[in-house]
Amino acid sequence: MTKGIRYGLDNPHPLSQLKTELVWEGKYDEYGKRRTVDVAGCAMPLQKIETIDEPASRLRAKGDLFDVTKAHRDDFRNMLIWGDNKLVMASLLKDFKGKIDLIYIDPPFDVGADFTMDVPIGNGKETAFKDQSTLEMVAYRDMWGKGTDSYLHIMYERLALMKELLSDTGSIYVHCDWHVGYLLRAALDDVFGPDNFRNEILWYYYNKMHDLRKPIFPRATDLLLFYVKNTRAHPTFHQQSELREQPTRQLARKKVDGRMVNVKGDDGKVVYRDKTDRTVDNVWRIPCLQPADTTQNYGFSTQKPEALLERIIKASSNEGDLVADLFGGSGTTGAVAERLGRRWIMCDLGRFAIHTSRKRMIEVQRKLHEEDKPYRAFDVYNLGRYERQWWQKERLKGADGEHRKVVLGFYKAEMLPQPIGPLHGRKGRAFVHVDAIDGMLTRDEVRAVAKAAHEAGAKEVHCLAWEFEMDLRLVCNELEATEGVTIRLIPIPREILPGVQNSLHYRAA
Repeated sequence: MTKGIRYGLDNPHPLSQLKTELVWEGKYDEYGKRRTVDVAGCAMPLQKIETIDEPASRLRAKGDLFDVTKAHRDDFRNMLIWGDNKLVMASLLKDFKGKIDLIYIDPPFDVGADFTMDVPIGNGKETAFKDQSTLEMVAYRDMWGKGTDSYLHIMYERLALMKELLSDTGSIYVHCDWHVGYLLRAALDDVFGPDNFRNEILWYYYNKMHDLRKPIFPRATDLLLFYVKNTRAHPTFHQQSELREQPTRQLARKKVDGRMVNVKGDDGKVVYRDKTDRTVDNVWRIPCLQPADTTQNYGFSTQKPEALLERIIKASSNEGDLVADLFGGSGTTGAVAERLGRRWIMCDLGRFAIHTSRKRMIEVQRKLHEEDKPYRAFDVYNLGRYERQWWQKERLKGADGEHRKVVLGFYKAEMLPQPIGPLHGRKGRAFVHVDAIDGMLTRDEVRAVAKAAHEAGAKEVHCLAWEFEMDLRLVCNELEATEGVTIRLIPIPREILPGVQNSLHYRAA
């Protein structure tokens, strides 16, 4: 009891008025108001990079114009988008609010996870290690930087946008495991409402190899949290069946006058039937991918089998419906959706994921065309420089130091203990300048770098940047004459892969 204040029936304590609620740092602002997702501030124009209709392109190249549209659907262009999914979804709202019929997401749910992976090279028999890109490192830091608080805040914002994109008859499946399953269930209740919860599905991957060194029962399950947008709108759902491992004998039953009775034969005896299938319940017995599975394994450690997505898409969508995966990964959702005649939208932050999905969807197009089955073309998008500017302002605060450290390490340069103005490192007798994340090196910046190098007594300076202002080399020629410093312009590869040095090259401009 607070000194001087008596609480009771006539003056209830404030805590006694609170309802059960999931709260995390960032859910409310400093005035106690619920934070909303800044959709207007995040919406950006999508920049189309290319349109892919690989079978038609090959036929045109051969001059075989009659077969170009043999099995081609042209009612919708599927979309593969590179970018932060919060920005992507905010940008999609203009055209797709309330129009997506099914969303499946497989977000990071292991606090020890990252974006590294083994990448197949050549004929696929060898692999090389892919490290995190700068944007992936920053995204990982944002997601787990404050532990549960930052994870919940990031997922809440994205789930809120997904709800806006879903149609009234739409559904969402969120893939998770024991790490954050209980948190995501509470967050989904908060966004969609507990009345719209349908199932907690247990995916049992019975073929997983177990690590018996840990003093626990081996884990062989993931969770799928199944919610709908609006229960009252009669969401799309089709019961699924699966073959039994062994047929079972069951009594034949039929409905008579509203009740079930046994079926009897001419001899008056009850009839038995061999039952070879069963209705799928909320325990899904689907094997996980094995490394030896070359038919659909694309090297992603979190890649899911096509059978899992096939069950979800068949159960909660119809042919022609729009399916979205906002953590696209290797493109399994799009591949299955295309094969089942659904339209699709996928996005991912990782450039390697986009490249893999693009290649995989081309393979799907080829296969469907060869089988004389319909398919759709797809467009590849990114958010252009708009997203870079947003990342610079909102997400890359404090990350330039990490970025420069990675770039200098790759360039085999020594990082200065304290930067000398715009000079960040040294390689041999030359100073090194590393431009801002995903930035463009301008003539004003080069002038500042050359001046700092001259004042430091250097004869050479290397400028590492993502892009360079037009005709910057001419400016460098003038500065070399006036400052007496040789300036080398060196582009940073679009993907920083410190572990795969042979696959990347710095090239003097």
